[in-house]
Amino acid sequence: TLMFQPLPRLMVAPNGARRTKADHPALPIRLGEVVETAVACDRAGAEGIHLHVRDTDAQHSLDVGLYREVVAAVEQAVPNFFVQVTSESAGRFGPDAQMKMIRDLRPKSVSLALRELMRAPNEVAGEFYKWARDEGICIHHILYSPDELRQFLDGVSDGLIPGTDHQLQLVLGSYAGTAPSRPQDIDAYQVLIDGRKGDLALDWMMCAFGSNETACLVETARRGGKMRVGFENSLWNADGSLAKNNAERVSEAVAALKAAGQTLSPEDK
Repeated sequence: TLMFQPLPRLMVAPNGARRTKADHPALPIRLGEVVETAVACDRAGAEGIHLHVRDTDAQHSLDVGLYREVVAAVEQAVPNFFVQVTSESAGRFGPDAQMKMIRDLRPKSVSLALRELMRAPNEVAGEFYKWARDEGICIHHILYSPDELRQFLDGVSDGLIPGTDHQLQLVLGSYAGTAPSRPQDIDAYQVLIDGRKGDLALDWMMCAFGSNETACLVETARRGGKMRVGFENSLWNADGSLAKNNAERVSEAVAALKAAGQTLSPEDK
């Protein structure tokens, strides 16, 4: 039996830690904008949201009060939505601050990068992973490369990361744009995931960047993975045009999935 609620098939990541209104005027930053985006993306076919919060200067924040406020507002506006928070460092926070935020907030679902937590000593990271599982806090592990996935699987084998069911956020390409997002690069991840099918239940989701985002998501779905779409990762449609807003990115992904014979939920069929 799985310990955690499965990841949604399609999750929107509408803002991220770094982009601002200068990157796109429709990037949601204030509470009302985030809630509005959640409602629109739900209508467009997303099943969950990955939330970041900003302070009064629109800087990335791990403030527990801000998170409580936005989670409650989104859950009220879109009761059926899967709501996830982030613990991303974004160059501002170390592992101590990240762990403290999760301990204080006790979210149902939080994304946490392996490479960021592993800046802490192994025993500290291991104790934290164990505490989170004991508390029923689901960590969605961000892995930026197949090498990091290998490191994660080694951590599970060694007992550093407890449990046999895990949620993974796999990244195709790079935020900086130095590595392009290409559908064929899923191969290296998939080999590692398939190699552990016998002993681990791995619920995996993919995100990608730039105008290749849609193609990467369709290929992910074809292989049985889940998808994350939105302005945190890409502002662009498949034809290279700038998307109007997050809901347009969700709509394009849903339409592309349908065209490829991939359905999101029974109602889509």
